[in-house]
Amino acid sequence: MSDQNPVFIPGPTNIPDRLRLAMQVQTRDHRAPDFVETFAPVLEDTKKVFGTTTGKVITFPASGTGGWEAAITNTLSAGDRVLVARYGMFSHRWIDLCERHGLDVQIIECPWGTGAPADRFEAALTADTAGEIKAVLVTHNETATGVKSDVAAVRAAMDAASHDALLFVDCVSSLASMPFEMDAWGVDIAVSGSQKGFMLATGMAILGVSQKALDHMETAHLPRTFFDFRDMMNANASGGFPYTPPLQLIYGMRESLRMLFEEGLDNVYARHTRLAEGVRRAVDAWDLRLVAESPELYSDTVSAIYVPKGFDSNALTDQAFSQYGVSFGIGLGEMNGKAFRIGHLGSLTDVMVLSGLATIEMAMADLDYPIELGSGVAAAQEFFRANSSASIKSAA
Repeated sequence: MSDQNPVFIPGPTNIPDRLRLAMQVQTRDHRAPDFVETFAPVLEDTKKVFGTTTGKVITFPASGTGGWEAAITNTLSAGDRVLVARYGMFSHRWIDLCERHGLDVQIIECPWGTGAPADRFEAALTADTAGEIKAVLVTHNETATGVKSDVAAVRAAMDAASHDALLFVDCVSSLASMPFEMDAWGVDIAVSGSQKGFMLATGMAILGVSQKALDHMETAHLPRTFFDFRDMMNANASGGFPYTPPLQLIYGMRESLRMLFEEGLDNVYARHTRLAEGVRRAVDAWDLRLVAESPELYSDTVSAIYVPKGFDSNALTDQAFSQYGVSFGIGLGEMNGKAFRIGHLGSLTDVMVLSGLATIEMAMADLDYPIELGSGVAAAQEFFRANSSASIKSAA
């Protein structure tokens, strides 16, 4: 019966039955002339989630890491300089990928628990009078620390420095869960995946790409075959793929977009904000502390929570899984053993989140944490009762 329990990791997320059924299709011919009727609307509708009318949506059979690789190989050449801040595990991994591809990576080191430092980006770009920095890389939502960065502020910093670098954003764990405005924020490539806010299985990297980024293909010399934008766009134009597509995920994506639009994107974002705040009320009631250093940094898709000194966060997540059959996020990188994570994105409701809070409370009580059993659940209940979508509608 533990298979019935939701997961509280920051992705892959719980898959609604509606989407599992949409992906459970018999093999079909992806080269048949009618496939374009399925695939073309998926690409067009996904632009609404990215917040773009001028960009292109390009997908690859991969996870978000494949999207990172596609972003740099289609726009940059060996030796090009990129500017990136390291403030969590996923910004660190993007740095590693760039270094392996022979890029000159200029790193701004930041404490974990902080976000993208717009002021330090501006200083570095202003100092780059020769224009050697070709791209700025930002992780919008750092899942290791539960930190949301201000992408609009980064774009403002780039504009203040009058710098022409491309802006690449990892929005894997934020897209379709938190507001994202690709055009308004001047994002040139946004990288996401199927397994988070879209509530699907892992296996499709989803990118929003600006015309400025596409223009850089003409001078980019990093090797690319599988991740070639031009090959993919040429095949997509007639409704196809340059190789075998992830057909089941495309059908799932079509249904996921329908679900998101039926709920309404603003309502999706409001639901995530409400669920996140309920978790934060529980953390306060436990007298624990978020890794994110200040409220403007709090993520609406994942909360990273420090355990008290003398406790091991890995033992806590192991206890929750072994005793109660529920998965929570472990501490990654510098947070290993120090913090656990509660994912609250995708297919989740108030009731489901309460079940997760009750479970982690039991695991903490089992391990003699200094908490009062039920305190976090009660704090979240009070918040949800006063702020449920139903009560807000009735008050209006």
